[in-house]
Amino acid sequence: MAETSGFDAFSPAQIALRVEALAVAKSRLPLLSLVMLGGLAGAFIGLGSMFYVIVIADPSLGFATKRLLGGAVFSLGLFLVVVAGAELFTGNNLIVIAWAERKLTTAEVLFNWLVVCLANFAGALGLAALVFLSGHTDMNNGGLRAAYLQIGAAKTALPFLQAFFSGVMCNVLVCLAVWMTLAGRSVIDKLAAVMPPVAAFVAAGFEHSIANMYLIPMAMLLQAAAGEPVQFMGLARNLVPVIAGNLVGGSVLVGLVYHLIYRLPATAGGGSK
Repeated sequence: MAETSGFDAFSPAQIALRVEALAVAKSRLPLLSLVMLGGLAGAFIGLGSMFYVIVIADPSLGFATKRLLGGAVFSLGLFLVVVAGAELFTGNNLIVIAWAERKLTTAEVLFNWLVVCLANFAGALGLAALVFLSGHTDMNNGGLRAAYLQIGAAKTALPFLQAFFSGVMCNVLVCLAVWMTLAGRSVIDKLAAVMPPVAAFVAAGFEHSIANMYLIPMAMLLQAAAGEPVQFMGLARNLVPVIAGNLVGGSVLVGLVYHLIYRLPATAGGGSK
């Protein structure tokens, strides 16, 4: 019988084994499946971002309430990824555990990250186009439009190092959320695992590359529709450091740290149960 900890959840050491097995399976998916699941994940995170903007566009809410509630509703995106099934670049940074165990090659890991990141981008862009065409941003007397434009301007103006370290912190929390979902056995368990870390990173204003692949292009679409100049380089100035930061936060500070704790031969099975 499988060893479990409190509330019939998998222990941290068991989670490490589950992440490793899942990482190998993810890296061996057929290319078409990987691309389609990546597209879904980009759209799912975009839906969470859309939900978030609705909350922060409400001027009647106080700062803390707006950030906390916005973070809570944004967690819809990761919840859809882990329950409905999708391949998310930031979560897939954890496949580094299987690489560290020499069950995946460097080429396999990099290929997975590249394909999934590009597919996430395509899914997020597709959702942004659909939401734009739906007239959604006209809600709240154009308040949503103004919120998207403000978000886009702020994100594209971030200094490189600030965007990088904000990306690091974001994906530490995202990967911890993904890690904890593998402790649970039910949909409710997964919701409980996802919401607090995701709400924390959103409330703190940290940068999630896939969310930005929806939010910044949406602002660009609104600028183009209004006849304003669109700064395409602003998207790159944000995504390059944020993607790099997400990689470091998820693969090094979560994936490799847990590998050192639970999967090295000298410490396998160690730590809290």
